[in-house]
Amino acid sequence: MRGDEVFKAMRFGGPERVPIYFFNRDQDQSDIVALDVQHHFLGSARDRSEWGFNWNRLDATMGQPTSYLIEDWRDLATLRTPDPCAAWRFAGVQEFARTYHDRFRIASLGLSGFTTMWCLREFDRLMLDLAEQPEQVAALADLVFGFEEALIRELPRYAFDAVGFFDDWGTQQGMLISPALWRKMFKPRYERQFRLAHDLGLAVYFHCCGQISKIIPDMIEIGVDLLNLSQPNLYDIPELGRRYGGQVCFVCPVSYQTTSITGTRAEIFHDVETLVAHLGRFRGGLVGYVEEYQSIGMSEANYQACIEAFRSLGQYS
Repeated sequence: MRGDEVFKAMRFGGPERVPIYFFNRDQDQSDIVALDVQHHFLGSARDRSEWGFNWNRLDATMGQPTSYLIEDWRDLATLRTPDPCAAWRFAGVQEFARTYHDRFRIASLGLSGFTTMWCLREFDRLMLDLAEQPEQVAALADLVFGFEEALIRELPRYAFDAVGFFDDWGTQQGMLISPALWRKMFKPRYERQFRLAHDLGLAVYFHCCGQISKIIPDMIEIGVDLLNLSQPNLYDIPELGRRYGGQVCFVCPVSYQTTSITGTRAEIFHDVETLVAHLGRFRGGLVGYVEEYQSIGMSEANYQACIEAFRSLGQYS
């Protein structure tokens, strides 16, 4: 089954090929499928979060919150936390499990952790608060991460294989905050969540944009099983393989800031060949990732080339 290939890649068990995660198109071809269990994009226009804020969207991207629910830290006392046990939350799970019974199924938290926090408080203010009001930030973190933990506890009754976290920590050059502050404020909270997931029999999928080299060892230490680095162009891929190959399964696209958007077919194939050669040489360790990004300039030809490259070159050695 398709899901078995993902387990083998994740556990370095010698899959026959590099599995592919089709994120937002052609999911009938995907080895991995995800279903949101935290709902940040509700309504016919997908412009409302269950946390209570709305999205302003000028194009096909995610958009920005239209207003922030924590204008003043006193608002934290009255912030409405979603109900993790709400019946509507899991209304489509059984049909999802039946339809994709042979796939690796992720219960997606969608935007999670720090990303949810800044959607509630506003990014610039939250960054200042980390330095000036860390106690308030910690209280917000406890609320958001605590809700996610309550949600994770609901998952064993459904047929999921993993829980998916989507939380960006990197810029083009490095971390949004110092690794030391990340380790103090956020690492213990992630560790608690990942341990809970593992105790419940769920693997941990973690998506992170940007350059996060300095905390990859921490991510491995606290239990990430599938690490989705969305911009491989920001990394030295051979060095990534030398340092961390065989310790975590990387989930990587052809970089959707550079090669997959503006690259030639030959350049796309070269990037996939590099990923397979250096990250997928440990009887596993690599899952290909394909996302349609017409909204930022990806052509249909390049989208198809990404698929073809992973399919034709994705043979484990």
